[in-house]
Amino acid sequence: MSGPEKPTRPLTFQELPELRRKTEVISKFLQEQLQTHLGTLRPILSLERVFGKYLGGRGDSALAERAFTQLQQSYRPFASRPFDLPNQFDEHWLSLVGSRVTLYPWEYMYEARNERETKTITMSAPVRWVISYTSAYTLSQVRQGLVGRGERRPEHIRQFVVNALVTQLMINHTPGLAPLFADLRYQLQTDSVPDLPKLPLTVITAGLPSFRPSDDLILSATNFSGVPAFIELVDINAFYGLEDPLRARIDTLLREA
Repeated sequence: MSGPEKPTRPLTFQELPELRRKTEVISKFLQEQLQTHLGTLRPILSLERVFGKYLGGRGDSALAERAFTQLQQSYRPFASRPFDLPNQFDEHWLSLVGSRVTLYPWEYMYEARNERETKTITMSAPVRWVISYTSAYTLSQVRQGLVGRGERRPEHIRQFVVNALVTQLMINHTPGLAPLFADLRYQLQTDSVPDLPKLPLTVITAGLPSFRPSDDLILSATNFSGVPAFIELVDINAFYGLEDPLRARIDTLLREA
């Protein structure tokens, strides 16, 4: 869960700094671990493996044709608002995707309210990221550009969309990745956000829950900082109750043997 349905739990303002510090330590560790794993998987995520002939390489010509047709079809909805991209997909854009895969923080808008005020907060999830091939714009820059709160360079937005579509397609053509990450306690899935309609985002979530504190605390913290942004907090108590998926599976096998 990553929107209004996100669970909350009681927390005092005095407890917030220490829990935020621990959250940042855990989040940084997990992100660095994931980035290392993605670097190891770089040959698997190489575009030449699927799009061979369109990138001057060899490989399964029929697979390349099917994948390119799928890419063209998935691109069509983005010629309309809010993206307003060119109508026709240019084959050259595929060569601009590159080979480096990166992680973007998962963010969403949340309306915090109490008896005195209501404020729209940019919430970040410390254990959830968007996976995509690197582009000139980050996910945050694309979102800001589309709503007019930041620079809007059409070519950068276009390439971000193309990279996101290619990422989803590459994941779909590598069915072993989801169970591989599941064994590492990460869930790999496709998700979307309201302000980027129809854009499939490849999301990876660590098997460690996070939560929002009360709206009162969120408003107090953002008023104190002067920045309308807040990071969810890792549920440290839940950490100690995590199950080992390998142990659970073997335990089931032994009980059924």
